Amino acid sequence: MTWLDAVIFCGYLLAVFAIGIWFARQQESNEDYFLGGRRMNWIAVGISLFATAFSSLSFVALPREAAFADYHFLLTLLMIPLLITPILYWVFVPTFLRLGVRTVYEYLEIRFHPLLRRLGTLLFAGYALGWMGSMLYATGLIVQAVLRLSDAQMVWVIVGLGVLAIAYTVAGGIKAVVWTDVLQALTLGGGVFLILLIAVSQIDGGLATVWRIGQQHHKFRMFYLTSDLSQRQSVITAFAYALFMYLPGYTVSQVTVQRYLCVRNIRQARHALLINAVIITLTSLLFFLVGSTIFAYYNQPGKTGLPVLPKQDQIFPFFVMNELPAWGLTGVVLAGLFAAVMSTIDSGINSLAAVVAYDWLGGQKLSVTGSRLLTLVFGATIVAAAVVVPAIAEHVIDIIAGIAGTFLGLLLGLFVLGMFFPRANTLGAAIGLFAGIICLAWSISAKGIPHWWYGAFASLPIVVVGYFASCFAPPPNADQARGVAIGEKKGS
Repeated sequence: MTWLDAVIFCGYLLAVFAIGIWFARQQESNEDYFLGGRRMNWIAVGISLFATAFSSLSFVALPREAAFADYHFLLTLLMIPLLITPILYWVFVPTFLRLGVRTVYEYLEIRFHPLLRRLGTLLFAGYALGWMGSMLYATGLIVQAVLRLSDAQMVWVIVGLGVLAIAYTVAGGIKAVVWTDVLQALTLGGGVFLILLIAVSQIDGGLATVWRIGQQHHKFRMFYLTSDLSQRQSVITAFAYALFMYLPGYTVSQVTVQRYLCVRNIRQARHALLINAVIITLTSLLFFLVGSTIFAYYNQPGKTGLPVLPKQDQIFPFFVMNELPAWGLTGVVLAGLFAAVMSTIDSGINSLAAVVAYDWLGGQKLSVTGSRLLTLVFGATIVAAAVVVPAIAEHVIDIIAGIAGTFLGLLLGLFVLGMFFPRANTLGAAIGLFAGIICLAWSISAKGIPHWWYGAFASLPIVVVGYFASCFAPPPNADQARGVAIGEKKGS
């Protein structure tokens, strides 16, 4: 690293810690620590939603998809503004705010039974630990490529990243998380945009050449339709990723739902959703253009094609380090990378602590100091999880899809059953959940079923079996019917 790299990187870290220290003084209750007093700025919340969802996955997975595959995963990301946001806008967010829940799993107690609330928190914990562990692992891959570290040194990088995120999250709570996310989103987007401009300038003909080479190699393909459900680059798979990875992530994960609960009312929550949708659309395109530019660079006349790397996910940092001018870009990459991963880790740590505080320990009975200790414990656990997640799948996207499908898929089935089917009751939910677990276990144990289909095997049996099983028991009472979002809400 040059002195300019060090200045850029250290300046970013100092800004993050300054924000954390500032908000540490504003934590008078758990309502402040976990929900920002329900009066947070909706613009900041919208940006925080983006920063949390886009994380270090963007750095490694999206350029890899564009460089080594095609644009089908961009189609997945476009489903966030086109499909997922409307569902959130009209169904999930209004329901959560109308009920006044403090965690998303409080809904399961209102609609069904307290035991399902507890089970929901356990499923979320499994997802959060795996998801954030994957983010830390992805970040370790990038730092390893940028600084040319050994595997053992990469482990220490993972530990260091975790400690940094834990420090300001423990101090400042959700306010520090949201406002550092704003800084991190600006760092992430600005850094990658700068790198894209410089990268394009290194190609004769600029963007025109990027487009021509991409067209020649069919790199911009987005609408390939096939009946083969194991085909990774297809329209069906793109929708599977959207429905069973991103949809549950936005609807039944405490990490994202906690953002909706931080604002004053439904109107502001909806505004935050729209901000997230716009930013994620633009940034998705930006990262795919980076991958296309990398592919064009290595396939222009005089080049021999994409380099062979230990991990394809390392292509973006490898390109920056080896092919672009040393103008502080290493510092930009590291700052953007740390911004990406810490915006994910801080959110997950705070959310895990929130569900334990409210769903298990009574919420207001727990002191702010106790909540900070919970945050510290979960932070350490996540660092440990980062060491084992690489065994799940080859690519980071597939790791996340498998984790989300396994844990959030079950939760999605329960929430869809409760919100969309007024006749559904506790017995139906319990039997449906059992059916979902059986089908999910079979899909995981069976050979040849891709990770992105796990969510379907988990959620769909809960909805179908749960609905029919509900017909053999009395309908929900009036209090339980408050949780119905679509259809008749009156109990019998």
